[in-house]
Amino acid sequence: MQTPHISVLLNEVVENFKNLKGTFIDCTLGYAGHSSAILKTNPNLNLIACDRDIEAINFSTKRLEIFKDRVKIIKGNFSEILSKLNQTEKENIVAILADIGVSSLQLDKNDRGFALNSDSLDMRMDSTSKLSAYEVVNEYTQAKLEHIFKEYAELTSAKILANKIVNARAIKPIKSAKELTNIIGKRSVNGRNVSEAILAFQAIRIEVNKELDELTTLLDCIKNSGIKNCIVAIISFHSLEDRIVKNTFKLWQSDCICPPQSARCVCGKNHAIGKILTKKPIIASQTELKANPRSSSAKMRIFKIL
Repeated sequence: MQTPHISVLLNEVVENFKNLKGTFIDCTLGYAGHSSAILKTNPNLNLIACDRDIEAINFSTKRLEIFKDRVKIIKGNFSEILSKLNQTEKENIVAILADIGVSSLQLDKNDRGFALNSDSLDMRMDSTSKLSAYEVVNEYTQAKLEHIFKEYAELTSAKILANKIVNARAIKPIKSAKELTNIIGKRSVNGRNVSEAILAFQAIRIEVNKELDELTTLLDCIKNSGIKNCIVAIISFHSLEDRIVKNTFKLWQSDCICPPQSARCVCGKNHAIGKILTKKPIIASQTELKANPRSSSAKMRIFKIL
């Protein structure tokens, strides 16, 4: 079955899941690229998967039919996946994978409103969610728009861009991503191969889908789940996500959680739950970059819960 999405770091994911036996969780199933490859190469693994995009779930349900009763798919936010499992399912978990990115189909499909030239202004990963990019762009205050551009895109021009949007929507509502792109402009940021519009769209998408909150909640749930002997692999696509994963894994590996300013340890030095398996993030090979340029920003970090 032909997939509309190319999974990033596919060989690296499969390699790190090859000797496992039990159940793996795919928190962000998407179009089942990672999951189908893992199931195909490792017959000792079963899958419990989650996604909030019904279009992706419908496609993946059909794609994974060949694996029959080895697959269970749940619709919902990935931060909720562990809370929806029974005790037996939790005890069998040996690996957790989360690819925190937008799929190629979501980016390329005009009516999803993710791309700069889309005729709609949506950006919802779950089409049933109330908040869309339209509400963010047309209803958020200038101060709130400035905040998300500064926090989620780290744009020094956040105030200027927010002002442009507020002035434009005062004349008429902004109804398409194409209109929004024209308002923001495509000026490159600090000589990088990325425009202000791309980064502003990233910030709006993060706000619409509460992506950073979702990631933080997922990591907290994993830590508090009581799961043992489990690999956690997180693929992120921008610095804010990667920073959250990096810092969380460091904290998970730390015996001492006392504040840095403490004169001596009073926490007992017994808080580590495992070890970091990737000193540096795994990135795309040159071969993958040529085949899929969108993999250039992907970073995978892996932690082993003991």
